[in-house]
Amino acid sequence: MHATRKTNKNLALFDFDGTLCKKDSFTGFIFYALSKRHIVKQGVKLLPWIQAYYLNIYPAHAMRSKLFNAMFSNANADEILELAAEYAPKLLSQLDQDIYQQFLKHKHNDDDIVIVSASIDLYLDQVCQLLDVDLICTKTEIKDKKFTGHYTSPDCSCDQKRLRVLEKYDLNQYQNIYAYGNSKEDLAMLSLASHAYMVGENQTFPLLEYEKKLA
Repeated sequence: MHATRKTNKNLALFDFDGTLCKKDSFTGFIFYALSKRHIVKQGVKLLPWIQAYYLNIYPAHAMRSKLFNAMFSNANADEILELAAEYAPKLLSQLDQDIYQQFLKHKHNDDDIVIVSASIDLYLDQVCQLLDVDLICTKTEIKDKKFTGHYTSPDCSCDQKRLRVLEKYDLNQYQNIYAYGNSKEDLAMLSLASHAYMVGENQTFPLLEYEKKLA
């Protein structure tokens, strides 16, 4: 059993794509790691689902799973992971600078910081190592040194974000919970927060404890 006494530490939860990072990291990785010929060939097969997705008929979590399966089934794991290690530092140049400054304030405050993303572990593992933060994301499967095209965890979006955070962290141990997102897929995670920030809706970032002390 976890103790219920709160410490003075905060927990900061950051969505990645569209929040901390300005770009769609998964689509970017597809184009970084795979040949145009392969992408076009597999994309044609997916066209009915892609069209349904853009018409808001086919859900995003199902589209991501289908896209990963189509693009990465039977791909050589060592080669893809090497490309992922090259790709991760490039994502750091795509960070939203305003949100990144808030991220750095949490760092300065010695808060526990977690990237909570529906995107995949291949490159996010590397990103989080570079940023020195924790990660909760969608995990991919490797067997016999090849990607199976399947996940070993549910797509980490919507209520899965909330459940995975609660599974990993005892929120009673934190003084404040901060959460940052940009879409309806982040709402369940933001519901955990004492201080929530939604891109495009909130005009100012929540004030951190150390800023209050310095004011």
